Amino acid sequence: MILVIQSGLCMFIHVYTLRKAWLKMGNQMENEYGADQIQILEGLEAVRKRPGMYIGSTSSRGLHHLVYEIVDNSVDEALAGFCSEIEVTIHKDNSITVTDDGRGIPVGINHKAGIPAVEVVFTVLHAGGKFGGGGYKVSGGLHGVGASVVNALSSWLEVEIFQDGKIYRQRYERGHVCYALKVVGECPEDKTGTKVSFKPDDTIFQETTEYEFDVLKQRLREMAFLTRDLKIILRDERVETGQNPVERKFHYEGGIKEFVTYLNKSKTPLYESIMYFEGSKNNVYVEVAMQHNDSYTESAYSFVNNINTPEGGTHLVGFRNALTKTFNDYARGNKLLKESEPNLSGEDIREGLTAIISIKIEDPQFEGQTKQKLGNSEARGAVDSIVSEQLTYFLEQNPAVAKTICEKSILAQRARDAARKARDLTRRKTALEGMSLPGKLADCSDKDPANCEIYIVEGDSAGGSAKTARSRATQAILPLRGKILNVEKARLDKIYANAEIKAMITAFGTGIHDDFDISKLRYHKIIIMTDADVDGAHIATLLLTFLYRFMPELIKQGYVYLAQPPLYKLEKNKKIWYAYSDEELDGILKEVGRDQNNKIQRYKGLGEMDPEQLWETTMDPARRILLRVTMDEETESEIDLTFTTLMGDKVEPRREFIEENAKFVKNLDI
Repeated sequence: MILVIQSGLCMFIHVYTLRKAWLKMGNQMENEYGADQIQILEGLEAVRKRPGMYIGSTSSRGLHHLVYEIVDNSVDEALAGFCSEIEVTIHKDNSITVTDDGRGIPVGINHKAGIPAVEVVFTVLHAGGKFGGGGYKVSGGLHGVGASVVNALSSWLEVEIFQDGKIYRQRYERGHVCYALKVVGECPEDKTGTKVSFKPDDTIFQETTEYEFDVLKQRLREMAFLTRDLKIILRDERVETGQNPVERKFHYEGGIKEFVTYLNKSKTPLYESIMYFEGSKNNVYVEVAMQHNDSYTESAYSFVNNINTPEGGTHLVGFRNALTKTFNDYARGNKLLKESEPNLSGEDIREGLTAIISIKIEDPQFEGQTKQKLGNSEARGAVDSIVSEQLTYFLEQNPAVAKTICEKSILAQRARDAARKARDLTRRKTALEGMSLPGKLADCSDKDPANCEIYIVEGDSAGGSAKTARSRATQAILPLRGKILNVEKARLDKIYANAEIKAMITAFGTGIHDDFDISKLRYHKIIIMTDADVDGAHIATLLLTFLYRFMPELIKQGYVYLAQPPLYKLEKNKKIWYAYSDEELDGILKEVGRDQNNKIQRYKGLGEMDPEQLWETTMDPARRILLRVTMDEETESEIDLTFTTLMGDKVEPRREFIEENAKFVKNLDI
C-alpha cells in the first residue's frame, strides 16, 4: 500500500455453457492428477541464502508474499473447478493457516523421487503439478516454487491433507523433513482438501514477522473478485482475550463486474450498465468488464490466471487496440466525428475508464518470476477479437451509452490538444535552446542526480529558511505558494496550466504522463516538506496525488520521501531536545524530569524554525528522519481507490473512510 497521509441470459455469451465447458475440462483431468504428475526440476538449496530472488525481499512485502504463494495454490484448485472455499487464519503468534476444500495434494509415491508427492512439493524447488502431466490446465503459480519456498523460509511448516477418508500430516522445520508423511486420523470419505500452517523464520525476516490484516484483506478481496463464486474467508485471532476474532468474507457471484462496481464506488458512472465481454479463442479464455465514470484518469488492471500484471502485456495491448478501433469506427459511422476531425486516440477513449482484463491461458510466458508483464502473442489476438466483436454489438444495442462515451472522448481530445500546447512550455530545453529552470528554484551545484535531492517546501517563508539552511552542493529547494491543483478533479490541460505543477515538472526534468522519462530525473530524492498540521497534511496529499497519477514510476523506484520535522522543542537548563512524536516527548520528560524549568514549544509550522534549527532537525542527512513513500503493485487497485476516495468529488465515501480510519489518527491538529 502507498503511504498516504494518515494505506438470465447473457447478452453476448451463454455464461453457463462456457462455465460448464471449463468444469468439464477440469473433470477430465481429475483422474490424471496423481503422484506422478508432480515433476522435479531442481533442488532447494539456494532459497535461504538468497530469499529475495524468490519472494522479492525479506521486508514486510516479502513476508506477506508467503501467504499469497500458498493461497495461489488453493486458487489454482478453484480455477480447475475443484475448490469452492479458502480460509486464511492469522494466529496470535503471527503464524498462518491456509485451508481449502480442493482435491488435496497427492500423497502417493512419486516414482522419480521415491518419496510422497506432497514431500516433493514442499522440499524440492520447481516441483509441482504445473509443468505438464495434466495436473492443471491453467495456473497462477507457474514456476512451482511457492510451497517449497514458503517451507524453506519458515521456522516450521505443517501440512495436512484430507483424502480417501484419511488425514495425512507432515512437518518441516526450516525446509527439513521432521518425520515421514503419516496418517493421523480419519475424515468423511467425501472430504478433500489441504491445510497448510507455517510460521515465518525471524532469522530471515528480521525487519518484521507481524502480518498486517489490511494488506492481506486487500489481496484476498481481489482474488475473490477474479474467481467468480469462490468464497475466501480471512480471520485474525490477534485480539484481546474474550473478544471474537476479526473476520472478513469475500464472495462475489458477479466476479469482475462486481470488481468494477467496487472500484467505481467513489466515482460517478456515466451510464448504469457495466459492459462485460467473455469468450475463448486460441485456447485463451477472456473476461473483460468496464465502465466509464466522470473522472479524468484511467484505471485499467490486467490479470493472467489471477496474477496481477502491473506492467500489462499483450492482453492489455489487445484490449486497448480493440477499444480504440471499435469506438472510432462507431463514431465515424454514426457521424459523431466529422470527416475533417482526426481520430480519437486511445487515451481520449480511456479517459475516466475503469476496466478489468482477466485472461486464463495454459502456458503463460511472463517476464521473470515476478510476473510483471505477459508476452504471449496469442493473448493479444484473443482479447482484441473478443472485445472488438462484443463491444461493437453492445454499442449498436446501446446508442445512448455509445454517444455519451464518444462525447466525453471528443472533449478529452480537445483538452489534450490544449494540453499539448501547454506541455511544450514545461519541457526543459537544453542550454542552447535557452529554457531555464523555474525562477523560484534554488538549484544545487552538483549535477550527478544520485547525489542530488530536492525539497518541495510549503510556503515562501519556510522556503527562505530552507534555502539558507541547505547544503548548496546537493540540496535544491522549490517553494510552493499555497496548495497545488487537485489533479484528481482536473483534465490534463488544466494541470499543465498550473504554475506550481509546471515548476515541479520543469525542475524534475522527466516530463509527465506519456512523455515521462525517468532517465532524465535530476534528483534521486524528492522530499516533500510540509508543516505538521492539517493544512500541511493536505498539501502533502495533493503532491502525492499528482506524483501517483502522472509520475508513478518515481514512487515505484523509491525516489519520493516525506520529511519529518519535529513536533516539539524542549529546552531545559540551556540544553535542547527535539521530539518527533508525543511518545518521544514523554520519554524525554521521563529522562530529564518534569518541573518548572521545562520550556516546551509545539511547532505548528516550518516557519517557526530558524535555518539552524531546520537544518539540524529536518535537513541534515546525518540526523534527519525521512519516510520513503512506497507502493505495492499487487494492491494497486486499492491504492487507486484510496486516492479517489480522499481526493474525488464524492463526499459519502470520504466520510466512511474517515470514520473507519479515525481510530488510527495520531497527533490530531484541532
